[in-house]
Amino acid sequence: MELLKPYNDFVFKRIFGSEENKNEVLLNFLNAVVKKTYPLGFKELVLLDPHLEKDASDDKKSILDIRAMGPDGEQVNIEMQVTDKSSMIKRSLYYWADLYQEQLTESKEYDTLRKTIVINILGYNLFKNETEYHTIYRLREEKTYRLLTEDQEIHFIELKKLKNHNLDELERWLIFIKGEQQEYWDDLVEKTPGLKKAISALEFLSQDRKARAIYKAREKALRDEATAAKFAREAESRGEARGEARGEARGIAKGMVEAKIVFVKNLLEQGSMELLDIARVTGLEVTDVEKLKKELD
Repeated sequence: MELLKPYNDFVFKRIFGSEENKNEVLLNFLNAVVKKTYPLGFKELVLLDPHLEKDASDDKKSILDIRAMGPDGEQVNIEMQVTDKSSMIKRSLYYWADLYQEQLTESKEYDTLRKTIVINILGYNLFKNETEYHTIYRLREEKTYRLLTEDQEIHFIELKKLKNHNLDELERWLIFIKGEQQEYWDDLVEKTPGLKKAISALEFLSQDRKARAIYKAREKALRDEATAAKFAREAESRGEARGEARGEARGIAKGMVEAKIVFVKNLLEQGSMELLDIARVTGLEVTDVEKLKKELD
């Protein structure tokens, strides 16, 4: 049986974001990521609702991939992004800001705000001139590089830049997430706490017919997104010389949106998937899926 790819965001969330795997899989992976900035590591985690609150009915409501809290109130968000949507940096800042400010209720003071960490695992190269696969961004003074606060921390992990040279704990986890070198996974397990349980969870998920159907649907949606982004970039590039190319890019993007709507309606008519699963598979907001469902009712 062919195993599903852990870097598919649906699979990733099922393995790393489940209550059952929280203490072994998620906790060990997170500590491998933050080892440089948080060497003592987290002792425990609490999984939180991934939905970020809206201030108004017309505000954009975001659904995080994995959201957790440390024992001292630290906020953690882990995102798996396979395709380049050309807004990852701003999106990361938005998620960080939302997680940071949501801690402050009316009865709390500013000094109760806790460290907030956003971790982005990317299936593409975001920083073209950077060779390191793992980069960490924090607020520092421009001349002295003095750290302003421990509270802000944003990680970018670019899977395509992973060379598998040193094979430290994080690299061993990332080999698994990429779904590569499966013949060596048994060797990696011996040195990587939590990885054995992650592999078992993947094997179990790969045998689930419903999970495989959702996985295939999500893979198709990701391919469509990648195709749309590629054509849009190429058309925009040609548009420097020919204005009509921009119109072509808009037409392609519109066609992709229409195709996604048809795809969602087909999933709704089949009735085999929950609305939240459809939203995650297609990248739409749950409210948008609900509107499409009402159109069919």
